Amino acid sequence: MAKHRFYLPADTWNPEDLTLTGDEAHHCRDVMRCRKGERIIVFDGAGNEVEGEITVLSRECIGLKPLLRNQIGRPPASLTLGQAIPRGKNMDIIIQKATELGVGRIVPLISERTVVQLDGAEAEKKRQKWQRVAIEACKQCGQNWLPEIAAPVTVEQFAKQAAQGDPFRLVAAIDPAARSLKRILADWEESHGSRPDSATVMIGPEGDFTPAEIAHARSTGFHPMTLGPIILRSETAAIYEISVVGHELMTS
Repeated sequence: MAKHRFYLPADTWNPEDLTLTGDEAHHCRDVMRCRKGERIIVFDGAGNEVEGEITVLSRECIGLKPLLRNQIGRPPASLTLGQAIPRGKNMDIIIQKATELGVGRIVPLISERTVVQLDGAEAEKKRQKWQRVAIEACKQCGQNWLPEIAAPVTVEQFAKQAAQGDPFRLVAAIDPAARSLKRILADWEESHGSRPDSATVMIGPEGDFTPAEIAHARSTGFHPMTLGPIILRSETAAIYEISVVGHELMTS
């Protein structure tokens, strides 16, 4: 039977003194109904996990005796997802699946066609909620690397930031100039001599980015990438693109 997993942030991580407090202690004690003497797993979101035995069970905290330690190395390729915020709970689904697929950073995007518009305190509240979604996904799927959920930015801001960082950048596009990942990678390998070890991918809202946004992305070095002849929903496009890009960069 799989052991329950709980998150202990890296800035409080001490493998010799593992203590759950707050929401994680509540989840362990009151939701999962773990008991003294039971073995659970705690992870820090930075590759470390420890299997421990519950030795302290109180209203304030859960104390563990460490038994087995494990450290998982970083994924072989670093992925960043810029995702236009969709309606409803679809952003939760995208973050959950992106976490499972090993994305390291997720940036919510506000585009001209984004129905959901966020600013100020509301944007930060949403960011914190989405970060919790990523934590829960890590707990459920056994992922020990927690992606960072950034504050929402505009498409132009994201493209500018990406141009200053990741050299390999892709934007999903319904555009005659869009090419397959296979052709984009072939050109990259020919000019660089190897495959990239990181990638930034950008996914638009329902109805895609505007022509001006696509033009801006291309002007900052994003390669328009086709996802095939069928028009995909935003959440499907995100899962598809990070899956195929992740497969090419992480398993080659």
